[in-house]
Amino acid sequence: MHVLLIEDDALVASGIQAGLAVHDFVVDHVTTMAEARAAMETVSSDVVILDRGLPDGDGMLLLEEWRRAGVDLPVLILTARDAVCDRIEGLHVGADDYLVKPFDLDELVARLQALLRRAAGRSRTLIEHGPLRLDPLAREVSVDGRPVNLSRRELVLLEAFLQAPRSVLTAGQLKDSLYGMNEEVESNALNVHIHHLRRKLGSRVIETVRGLGYRLGKPSAVEPALRHPGRQA
Repeated sequence: MHVLLIEDDALVASGIQAGLAVHDFVVDHVTTMAEARAAMETVSSDVVILDRGLPDGDGMLLLEEWRRAGVDLPVLILTARDAVCDRIEGLHVGADDYLVKPFDLDELVARLQALLRRAAGRSRTLIEHGPLRLDPLAREVSVDGRPVNLSRRELVLLEAFLQAPRSVLTAGQLKDSLYGMNEEVESNALNVHIHHLRRKLGSRVIETVRGLGYRLGKPSAVEPALRHPGRQA
């Protein structure tokens, strides 16, 4: 899943990026409100981590701007301002969560997973689709209770589909879930990952919507007979 991190403290940002990468989040980092506006125009994010004290203004103003424009992306405010009135203001403006520095990285991950879960309309962390189960925290996938070994990017791609089971996702959206803005991506990379998912989980688990993109197949499309369980590089 793609995280847009808006944080001007380089040390804090590098720690967040390294920690979230362990949990298979793709993180793009910007340091100013201006860079954040540009990033929102060019990349499809799943959740935003927003610092308040930015070099070109209060991040709260950016959040207000987005909410007035109808941007409903989940936003977690990350700040050193720990007064109750500051937290209340942030939630009233439109933040979905509020975490005070210093913070525990495991708590940040848990809060991000909760935001993604609520955005997808789920009440449980475990994601189920017919016989297919994905545990976002343990990073484990199984079919009919049998583990399926997926590469990191295959797992991230599958999670993107499971988080939006009724939506058609464009190639651009899926690439943003897999790669950062500055990563070099081979032209056929997405097709390769989709091919591997189909090979491991069933040929109809991912449907091609001609001219639009891809969507998750019906729960019955998941094949419990795993023909190629080996892990891919």
